[in-house]
Amino acid sequence: MKAVILAGGLGTRISEESHLKPKPMVEVGGKPIIWHIMKIYQHYGITDFVICLGYKGYVIKEYFANYFLHMSDVTFDMVENRMHIHQQHAEPWRVTLVDTGEMSSTGGRLKRVREYLGDDTFCFTYGDGVSNINLPELIAFHRDHGKLATVTAVQPPGRFGALDIQGHQVAGFKEKPLGDGGWINGGFFVLEPAALDYIEGDDTTWEFEPMTRLAADGELMCHFHRGFWQPMDTLRDRNFLEERWASGQAEWRLWE
Repeated sequence: MKAVILAGGLGTRISEESHLKPKPMVEVGGKPIIWHIMKIYQHYGITDFVICLGYKGYVIKEYFANYFLHMSDVTFDMVENRMHIHQQHAEPWRVTLVDTGEMSSTGGRLKRVREYLGDDTFCFTYGDGVSNINLPELIAFHRDHGKLATVTAVQPPGRFGALDIQGHQVAGFKEKPLGDGGWINGGFFVLEPAALDYIEGDDTTWEFEPMTRLAADGELMCHFHRGFWQPMDTLRDRNFLEERWASGQAEWRLWE
């Protein structure tokens, strides 16, 4: 199974970092956030990726072009003009990088990679959000219901912690609670290729007309994820993820 990752947006809400590189290349724990997402998929045996490039896409191309070299022990023989790889520690990934236009919307980017997907069910997510999602459970749910599309529904974390109050006495503090009980689009889709027929062109936003029409046609199902989920929309989010990683409490780190 292939996994499509959106990596072409401008990332304006984290401009402190994204003015230099695409948001999926913003680092957590010394690795780009897109690396973390790919490691989640790899943990469940999905290692064939199609990445939708746009804004500063050349940065992502250069990262993967040099990835094998950076993850290897190497000798450069300047006399013989040769390079010898001794050991390599790179992941067993197959990565297809596709220029989907600098200003394309999310649906347009997905539509542009159609030719690289074949006729099989595929995964699809955003290049800026991590989770401890159980992908086999998600994929099994999708196959069981037989519809064209499945979206992972999540409850976003609250922005602020809560006071534990007894009368007027503050007894302590609670972890940031989940939101107001509503469920939102958390990415981590599973799609059939026919779902892409609902996308008109480059200007189509996947989250609007295509998902609305899929829902109206009874072809969109949701899988509830009650575990960890965190987007990296802002510098605050990035710092939160960095703190979790540094403290050894990165819930999305499913791999060893």
